[in-house]
Amino acid sequence: MLAVKHLTLDDLEAEVAEIRRSPKDDGILEMIVRRPATDERELLQEAQLDLEQGLVGDNWHTRGSSRTRDRSAHREMQLTIMNVRTIALVAQTRERWQLAGDQLYIDMDLSVENMPPGTRLSIGSAVIEVTSKPHSGCKKFMARFGLDALTFVNSAVGKQLRLRGLNARVIQSGTIRVGNRVQKI
Repeated sequence: MLAVKHLTLDDLEAEVAEIRRSPKDDGILEMIVRRPATDERELLQEAQLDLEQGLVGDNWHTRGSSRTRDRSAHREMQLTIMNVRTIALVAQTRERWQLAGDQLYIDMDLSVENMPPGTRLSIGSAVIEVTSKPHSGCKKFMARFGLDALTFVNSAVGKQLRLRGLNARVIQSGTIRVGNRVQKI
């Protein structure tokens, strides 16, 4: 496997303007990743989004959450979505995108200003809704992409732009495919 050199904070910050050029209302679903078990990834061309299960076959539902009293799955954190321009910069190669641990990678402006909680998006025949639960970088993200990448996504600008991504929940079950348009509704 080719060794990857992590980018410096200066390198990362120099590309913020490109991330800000992401489409506002009409994006593209570039990658779907299912996590059948901890640290396992499956790249999918097509997937089912379900009101109860989230991304069907993903471990979100069975893994649970430390943020719920009974440690059950947190509905407001059913799906995690990351901007493709951010992950392309941080990961440096498309083969490493899935290491971020998100399920959907879209070319669209995920900023708080553009997608406040309650924003609904149509993808294929499914509809999802942005939730208020923050999605931030963690130890695994740092191990995979470096301390500067973690600092970058968790900075004030990083949080405003949601460089680490956002959480969403399924509002209407349906089928999604890589290449689908993602539209605000």
